[in-house]
Amino acid sequence: MTDMFLRNPHLNGDSFFLQGNNDIGLLLIHGFTATTVEVSYVAKYLNERGYTISAPLLPGHNTTPDDLNQCQWQDWVNAAEAAYQALATRCKKIIVGGESMGGMLALYLASEHPEIIAVVTYAPAMITSSSSSRWQIQILSWFKSYLSKPQRPPNITDERTKSYTVNPLKAVIQFFDLQRETRQRLSRISQPILNIQGRLDVVIDPRNGEVILSGCGDRSTQRRSDLERSEIADQRNALARTFHARRCVGPRMGTRGRVDA
Repeated sequence: MTDMFLRNPHLNGDSFFLQGNNDIGLLLIHGFTATTVEVSYVAKYLNERGYTISAPLLPGHNTTPDDLNQCQWQDWVNAAEAAYQALATRCKKIIVGGESMGGMLALYLASEHPEIIAVVTYAPAMITSSSSSRWQIQILSWFKSYLSKPQRPPNITDERTKSYTVNPLKAVIQFFDLQRETRQRLSRISQPILNIQGRLDVVIDPRNGEVILSGCGDRSTQRRSDLERSEIADQRNALARTFHARRCVGPRMGTRGRVDA
């Protein structure tokens, strides 16, 4: 039953930790319905370059869609917070990063912890390309537990990720609530932000960078790197190289505006 709703169920999507050899720790958070496989390639690349990596599995993920439907957005925030606190006992400097909803959680943590030195987001889900509103999903959730995900374009394949094949509708409502809560906290963020976005992303709206930039105001600096394609499997190495090249590790480093990669 579990495998029926999981793409690539044979992959290990559990939490993991990779010890580095410098004083910088990275908290990498996966996205909605995904698992830590989503960040494992970036984690390996950066760990080989000395960074300590913590990648928590968020509640309701890597099990069944029904489990995810039981979660509140605060459960995901609390899991990210616990992972951050554990990493802070090992590393003097911490960068938080994430993909999609994981990017939102990274921004949320940054708003709570000014001691975090930088934020890295890949296609942060502050706004999505879906035409469905919260109230539409709310009504639909009274009749259905989940919906199949839209068919991917034929040129986009990813055999190296593990995620649910459906969107649990009650969890989608919590996702929308997390969007709202995170947007309201952007003005608290003063850390530099590296935002990486696929130009052709069919799920995450490319305007996310502008939402973050305008929400953070003048207290934060932001670099934006646009990847030419949006296929995640093909871009993970590019994502890791972009982060490493930008060296978003110094206190309050960065440039407001957009940097194409």
